[in-house]
Amino acid sequence: MSTNPNPEDMSLDELRDEIRTIDREIVEKIAQRTYVADTIAQVKDEKGLPTTDEQQEQAVMDRAGGNAKQFDVDANLVKAIFRLLIELNKVEQRESR
Repeated sequence: MSTNPNPEDMSLDELRDEIRTIDREIVEKIAQRTYVADTIAQVKDEKGLPTTDEQQEQAVMDRAGGNAKQFDVDANLVKAIFRLLIELNKVEQRESR
């Protein structure tokens, strides 16, 4: 992240560089989350547990909404992103079984 504390003082190129850095970090976090979700899928498979856990999914969605509120981001947008992540993880889990 940029060391410049005030984005309003940054040039357009500097702001775009900042966005590129943030975008990379988002993708890195998605990759980390996917790795952990894959590990969860392996544990579920070993224990004979179902792919879908609606209670856990709801907990994730509630947490996503709370985090959105904390950071003053549109909760519907954040929940939509998390719903997509959850659905993609479930598809991968089903395909790996």
